[in-house]
Amino acid sequence: MRILITGAAGMVGRKLIARLAKDGALRGRKMITALDLHDIVPPQAPVLAGVDVSIHTGDLSAPGAAATLVASRPNVIFHLAGIVSGEAEANFDLGYRVNLDGTRALFDAVRLAGFAPRLVFTSSIAVFGAPFPEVIPDEFHPTPLTSYGTQKLISEALLADYSRRGFFDGVGIRLPTICVRPGKPNKAASSFFSGIIREPLSGQEAILPVPRSVLHTHASPRSAVNFLIHAAGIDGDAVGPRRNLTMPGVAVTVGEQIEALERIAGTEVVKRIREQPDETIWAIVKGWPTRFEARRARELGFVAEKNFDEIIRAHVEDELGGKIS
Repeated sequence: MRILITGAAGMVGRKLIARLAKDGALRGRKMITALDLHDIVPPQAPVLAGVDVSIHTGDLSAPGAAATLVASRPNVIFHLAGIVSGEAEANFDLGYRVNLDGTRALFDAVRLAGFAPRLVFTSSIAVFGAPFPEVIPDEFHPTPLTSYGTQKLISEALLADYSRRGFFDGVGIRLPTICVRPGKPNKAASSFFSGIIREPLSGQEAILPVPRSVLHTHASPRSAVNFLIHAAGIDGDAVGPRRNLTMPGVAVTVGEQIEALERIAGTEVVKRIREQPDETIWAIVKGWPTRFEARRARELGFVAEKNFDEIIRAHVEDELGGKIS
């Protein structure tokens, strides 16, 4: 089995690569024989005995770039490439070029190459816009209130249409906010959700730019990788024509996040959080969805954490070696 991953140098991409390298197969069924890894910067190649690993760099929207990537006719494509919400909102042209033009270029390259792989696309809950019901059902109409959400929604429509036409067998997964993200803060407006956990656990101060009453849905990086792998092997007929699925997650307020942190790490760690309102971030965040039913995804076997304590513990185990500073 040959697998192509775009956005392979990103956090989720790196963790997906590590998981595939560990398993050596996709869902224990088909052995991986080749990996094509693409990003704007060189992804880290895993060491895999007997597996052909190719590194590709460049702008996916550039003429001919996507055609080169799919020339090897991968069996599964994980399309993770994109810029994050805050950056897409701040740079309109870049957001549309990377998040939409790059996606369209990839989809068309597969269509023109004349093969029909499974294509897993990472969308976002940003496709939904206020006003919201208390719990957002799968039938809730997506009306994004950000450029990022709009770019993702257009890509979802393309994925559904290209799948309907048989150009590929696509599954779009709308990720909740992935928390706790390792490493340094990025330009996503949601970056603080991870920051208020990650930095205090590492002995550093964290800035909280929104009220503690903000309610949001999260899943760990572990769950994100599990979503991707499950989507790669799921029966397309079971998914049906509605090819984009809202993933399950843990819905908590920022205050409840902090309470979970205190239960796990103690009061002194929580004191490292400093509240400093940021109107720009708040303007974006207050238009985001809060709690999801995610019934279709759950019925199709997608599973996330049961509570936010589990999300913090996953971060401590995976990134801190089980130790708290």
